[in-house]
Amino acid sequence: MQPPPMIGKNIQRIRTARKLTLNVLSERSGVSKAMLSQIEGDKVNPTVATVWKIAKGLNVELNDLLDGVDGPTRVFSLNPASDDGSKLEKRKDGVTIRILSPLSSVEDLEMYLLTFEPGSTLESEPHIAGSREYLTVFKGAIDVRAGENTACLKAGDFLIYHADIEHSIANHGGKEAVVHMVVRFSSDSGPS
Repeated sequence: MQPPPMIGKNIQRIRTARKLTLNVLSERSGVSKAMLSQIEGDKVNPTVATVWKIAKGLNVELNDLLDGVDGPTRVFSLNPASDDGSKLEKRKDGVTIRILSPLSSVEDLEMYLLTFEPGSTLESEPHIAGSREYLTVFKGAIDVRAGENTACLKAGDFLIYHADIEHSIANHGGKEAVVHMVVRFSSDSGPS
């Protein structure tokens, strides 16, 4: 049986590399300074929830704290187009939604290819707090509404908006529109 990862040493290494004090990490993570000190000294075995809070406080992925001291694991993961398990396609009221991202990335990052027939609209309820959507129009034109904000986009345009409020994408034109959408559910997902 392999020994457990040296989480405490990884936390300390990342914290000191970023020039953060225990006080600052405590404020960012919500984990007490005393508990952080014990974890870094490998004197206690933290819960998954505590390690998750610390990862968020350090602005790293949870796996970065579980990796060896050689640094974070590099990812190179192919999700073939023939993999029907994660390439779901749904049609609703003139909008075709094709899920491009693997199901394993749900809750963090999702990618879609949206095709809008003329006159179609995709209405969305608010996502979790801090969520953002990133749109790139490949073909045609769309109108986007996020709360009180609106924008008209044409092919080649890019838009970022908060998705933790009611929002919609509509094709009011007479031609098909194709849009690439990325949804980030993290509160650290980019500029405000």
